[in-house]
Amino acid sequence: MKSVASTVVDDDDPQAYEDQHVHAIYDHIAPHFSSTRYKPWPIIAAFLNSLPTGWIGLDSGTGNGKYLPFPTERPGSILTIGLDRSWNLLQIAKHAGSRPGLSITREVVRGDVLANGWRDGVFDYAISIATIHHLASHQRRRLAVQRLLQCVSPAHGRVLIYVWAVEQDDLSKRSVPIREGDGSSGQDVFVPWVMSQQTALRNKTHQPVAETASMQDDARPAGVSVYNRYYHMFAKGELTKLIKEAAEGMGLIVGPLTADVTNVLGCDVIRDGWERSNYYIELRRWTS
Repeated sequence: MKSVASTVVDDDDPQAYEDQHVHAIYDHIAPHFSSTRYKPWPIIAAFLNSLPTGWIGLDSGTGNGKYLPFPTERPGSILTIGLDRSWNLLQIAKHAGSRPGLSITREVVRGDVLANGWRDGVFDYAISIATIHHLASHQRRRLAVQRLLQCVSPAHGRVLIYVWAVEQDDLSKRSVPIREGDGSSGQDVFVPWVMSQQTALRNKTHQPVAETASMQDDARPAGVSVYNRYYHMFAKGELTKLIKEAAEGMGLIVGPLTADVTNVLGCDVIRDGWERSNYYIELRRWTS
């Protein structure tokens, strides 16, 4: 089981903290990371399979693009654009779903999940899978949620968000240390990615990355590199609270559309829960 260590975020410059402890690492480990990320999670696959034909959406933090080919039962019936900061992961996402004899080119964009690069309401849906937990402050996590809500249609837009949970199941490869306190605000941790030097050479990335403290471990065995990635592990109820705060900060009513409201914008929680060491929430925008 991987040893997950608590960490303290540099509040003065969370962007620089993420650059060092998230972005540089993912560009470095991209091919090896991608080789372990191929099996879709059932709730996400079902969400994408349920979308109407002709819808266009965003995968914010697409990684290796494993969800870009969906829905598998109706290939090409929707269009998902992949957004990510990692150049090396985008090179993989660009051809997600390709196989020998069939080369496919996907729509991918290099960018920041916090940037306001899309016209408001331009997408029908958006997904954010295992991304927001890499943002190193509550304010940045809230802004990421707002960007998702802003970019989908105010009349029918659907959003699905997944983040890692403090509560890990028995099949998890991670053991999260228990921190003193009320447990309502989650935990900031380093999660190690272990890669042999042989694998690193075989999967040499396109862009060299200087080794940082997050990539070092004095106790590692010879020939093995350990890359410590920053995560904010969410506590029970924390994701729902974050969604409510983000939506209300945009002036949205949080809850179902009712007959007694007029000329307002809202956001309804369709479902939320815990699945295999992750918290998830599905949202739908509405207008009256």
